[in-house]
Amino acid sequence: MVSSTTRRPSWRTVTPMLAVAVFGLAACSSNQESSDVQGTTPPVWTPSPAPAGQSGTGHGAQHGDSASELTVELKDPAGASVGTANFREDGDYLRVTVSAHGLRPGFHGLHVHQVGKCEADSVAPTGGPAGDFLSAGGHLQVGSANAHPASGDLTSLEVRSDGMAELVTTTDSVTLDDIEGKALIIHADADNFGNIPGRYGREGGASGPDETTLATGDAGGRIACGVIE
Repeated sequence: MVSSTTRRPSWRTVTPMLAVAVFGLAACSSNQESSDVQGTTPPVWTPSPAPAGQSGTGHGAQHGDSASELTVELKDPAGASVGTANFREDGDYLRVTVSAHGLRPGFHGLHVHQVGKCEADSVAPTGGPAGDFLSAGGHLQVGSANAHPASGDLTSLEVRSDGMAELVTTTDSVTLDDIEGKALIIHADADNFGNIPGRYGREGGASGPDETTLATGDAGGRIACGVIE
């Protein structure tokens, strides 16, 4: 009988090889936890970005949460919109952003007033003469009633020659709770914040600011108003 030079693999050799293959497939199944520990299934990389609002670590960390804020639409006595304003919490203070148009060039007083009413040609709460937006009362004051500037006094608004104005300023004199439901007023003239040194004197020989200066900063009439909501 002629001997064959080709030998079939023994079942004793094939069986261990099949077992290793089956074990490998099981290790790669979809319900196996990925791990970077040596000897375990390596992490699975995917080019898909993390879901919106979650970090890449999968912990669901939220980003870009908006701070609490209040907004205002500013209107003139005829009811036409002349701008907007935004009050936003920024740490321990408020960030104030104002955008206005159609105003006379120059500096204009900008204040938070006590009452959230913007009625044109109203009668002043004190029984004084009628005037635009007098329904908003006086400047908002938190704490000491005699402080100057008042708590509601903000940086003056500078209007360009084209009638446009943009202002970003901050204040820690008031909180959102203090100003919510109150009125924001733009005045006709610049505000001196009651800053009239005694050396300038006054009519009649008196020195320092008079009552009008202390109360209004000599900022003149009220040309725009909006309720802070």
